[in-house]
Amino acid sequence: MENLNRALERDGGVVRFRDLAGERRAVVFTHGAGMDHTVFETQAKALHESGHRVVVWDQRGHGESTLAPGHRFTAAGSLGDLVALIEQLDLERPILIGHSLGGNLSQELARTAPERVYALIAIGSTWNAGPLSSLERTLLKLAAPSLALVPAAQLPRLMARASAVTPEAIAACETVFARMPKRTFLDVWRATVSLVDPSPDYRTPVPLGLIRGDHDRTGNIATAMAQWAQAEEVAEHIVPDAGHVVTLDAPEAATREIRGMINAWESAAEERCE
Repeated sequence: MENLNRALERDGGVVRFRDLAGERRAVVFTHGAGMDHTVFETQAKALHESGHRVVVWDQRGHGESTLAPGHRFTAAGSLGDLVALIEQLDLERPILIGHSLGGNLSQELARTAPERVYALIAIGSTWNAGPLSSLERTLLKLAAPSLALVPAAQLPRLMARASAVTPEAIAACETVFARMPKRTFLDVWRATVSLVDPSPDYRTPVPLGLIRGDHDRTGNIATAMAQWAQAEEVAEHIVPDAGHVVTLDAPEAATREIRGMINAWESAAEERCE
């Protein structure tokens, strides 16, 4: 995919994005912690070629987007950027596709402003509203302090190996992770954790799709997504031979899952209109 060619000035930073025209419903891709828009290169290209309007962006402090001096990454700031991007482009109820932190942010927007969202696809993302055991709560609290103990020079390689399983995907992840200062990465990690807000009775108010790699061992994603699927009575789509960054480990398989979900939702909508 080409570089991000447009910019949105925001309090605290500059958000870079690309808007690819299409006649079908708009799709907004939001990447995960420490990554950038290139994690969705195959999927964005495929959806655009099938007629969708496609928006990809880098969260502030990631990739081509920047944090202003004196500002730090927060979940509220990035969520505000996502809302501002949708408003700036006048997107009418787009499909939100988010990986990891991007999935947490997309869940939060669907939860707080469902009228803005047509459907949600969470990829390798924990369930914001899901229940947490005592052990899971403890591990969440210890995640950022534990990462803080890792030397900065070793952190990109460590995170890449924890995120992907194929050599190509590991190399791509390490390259992207290495661009982010350790302090910013720790802030991003804290922001991700802050979006977890157990609410046993909450159910996603828009069509929901769930995808993860079968080797995803990040946090509680493997167990939480299974619980999420059961609670919401939707299928959990597990991609073989893929880790946390399933869109890079198994790009074609991830693309098939995404297209299948969107096509099914659109077909169901057409049938209701007949």
